[in-house]
Amino acid sequence: MSDTGLRFDLEWRISLLTAVLLPFLVVLGFWQLQRADEKAVLATTWELRRHQPPVQLEALAGIGPEEQVYTPVLLTGHFEQEKYFLLDNRIHGGRFGYEVLSPFRLQGTALSVLLNRGWIQADAARLSLPEVPSVPEAVTVSGHIYVPPGSPYLLAEQELESGGWPKRIQAVEMDKLAPLIEAHTKGDVYPYTVRTDIGQAGALTVDWKIVNVSPEKHRGYAVQWFTMAAVLGIFYILRSSNLWQLLSRKRRQAD
Repeated sequence: MSDTGLRFDLEWRISLLTAVLLPFLVVLGFWQLQRADEKAVLATTWELRRHQPPVQLEALAGIGPEEQVYTPVLLTGHFEQEKYFLLDNRIHGGRFGYEVLSPFRLQGTALSVLLNRGWIQADAARLSLPEVPSVPEAVTVSGHIYVPPGSPYLLAEQELESGGWPKRIQAVEMDKLAPLIEAHTKGDVYPYTVRTDIGQAGALTVDWKIVNVSPEKHRGYAVQWFTMAAVLGIFYILRSSNLWQLLSRKRRQAD
């Protein structure tokens, strides 16, 4: 009598590979779903708050970062001339450039805010720095508060350039940038940057991306990871058992 039961023959190398890869693929799938939820919350918050009337920055004192995300603000003061940061490796329309972040001293206070003026094209060979237009007079500008969703990804710890201004940076780390601003302004620095609106004094090329990857794309990536996990699981079961032979035998008997 032939053995018609399900049998397993576990090969240790394939079992080890599956035990490592399968949980990893599943975790990646759930991570993409989490990212999709985060991006959806950001997009919803932006839509809700961008239509609100702007407020003075001082009115946000004591409010948590979650409540400040994308809040429209109105700033009156002056730019610190010739002292600004160049956020490196910003690509716009396929062209190399920087985002220009200038300290902005609020009128009648000792408080400064780091104002992101937008993108400016630069020398792709990195032999020279761009000429950033100055704004010598006191102005009123509108924008929105940008609270980063997490710590910036850096291959190594950021070392700020010594010497004069402007200073190129790889990421906006306020704990490192604020002391440089405070040393010049002799005042405090707001803990979050403000992204200027289009057409404001000092604004450059302004095209803010609220989310760099849409929630739908993240969900699509999640489906891909889960599909790969399912394929790997099915392959392991078929490779390590006689299930395929049993299914083939039943199909032949049915025929």
